[in-house]
Amino acid sequence: MTTEPATDSIPEISNPTGRDEVRAAVLRHAADLFAERGPAATSVRDIAERAGVNHGLVFRHFGAKENLVAAVLDHLGDEHGTADFTDLVSGATPAYRRHLTVIARCLLDGYPVGQLQQRFPVMTALVDHIRATGADDRTAALTAAHTTALMIGWELFAPFLRAATGLQDIPESELRQDIAARAVDILHSAKPPAQ
Repeated sequence: MTTEPATDSIPEISNPTGRDEVRAAVLRHAADLFAERGPAATSVRDIAERAGVNHGLVFRHFGAKENLVAAVLDHLGDEHGTADFTDLVSGATPAYRRHLTVIARCLLDGYPVGQLQQRFPVMTALVDHIRATGADDRTAALTAAHTTALMIGWELFAPFLRAATGLQDIPESELRQDIAARAVDILHSAKPPAQ
């Protein structure tokens, strides 16, 4: 599964000026580069060049690189916090697949995502959604974590998983449908037994 450049809610601006435009361009391009290479292999200069801004502006608006990583994680979380669960579970949007890839690459590069990211709207909404089916708090949290782990694992390790299990011949669309079906199975496992 490859990560395509995502079209997200930040409009594309060439030669951004002003605080809001610079921040928007830097967040967009940092997210794309983090998905492509990971934050460890992406310099602030790389981000600034792709965003069309001076690298000093990145430091001015975000400070240290770790602060930029945190801002990207919060931005991506906020962007998908109100998404339809069907789209999220099926990995239907390139932007959401990019989001999962950025999280995974940040973790693999040693960034403390759980400490850097301040808001987790997607996970909060998913836990709340599962809790609404009658699951207790712990079951809802575990179910959300298991579902997300399945999806992140496929986003990051699909080439290995396909080769190691002989799934290279399955079309991408069919594989995504099956991953979504397994995620739905996990979500349904949280429902309390019928009385």
